[in-house]
Amino acid sequence: MADNFFHHPTAIIDHGAKIGKGTKIWHFSHIMAPCTIGNNCNIGQNVVISPEVVLGDNVKVQNNVSIYTGVTCGNDVFLGPSCVFTNVINPRSAINRRGQYSHTHVGDGASIGANATIVCGHNIGKHAFIGAGAVVTKAVADYALIVGNPGRQVGWMSEYGHKLAFNEDGRAICPESGEIYELNNKQVIKVK
Repeated sequence: MADNFFHHPTAIIDHGAKIGKGTKIWHFSHIMAPCTIGNNCNIGQNVVISPEVVLGDNVKVQNNVSIYTGVTCGNDVFLGPSCVFTNVINPRSAINRRGQYSHTHVGDGASIGANATIVCGHNIGKHAFIGAGAVVTKAVADYALIVGNPGRQVGWMSEYGHKLAFNEDGRAICPESGEIYELNNKQVIKVK
């Protein structure tokens, strides 16, 4: 049976990796089994996807990203160039910590900027936006905008990637989509 995805001849794909229809895997990437990659994903150059990683549909992984065991991503996630996930909170070369991996989930529609670091065990909410170079050291709320080292929340983002300006009634409109968002008790939801 022919593959229903594209892979560059230099990519290494271990037997048992599950790769969805329409996915593209580029130069020098290593896809380890058993991992699961959804439909219509784009895996850039020099990417490593470790065993048991799960990527949803339409995930974009830019060049030089290592996604280690313990990481899962929902649909429509963007992982910027050279962003970093950790999976052990206290690594030591002389101590084997296999089987002690912390879990990190990246919610649907979230974006992680270039060279950002996600310290393991901290989930990223749906449609959150992690700025380039940020270091995430705690859980991130849905739609939150995080920047800096250590990462701190400086606002909220729409599903189209625009910073939201909330009025005195706690409502904001995305300038691109016209969708309406509501801020209540430090949580954002899309209402229309």
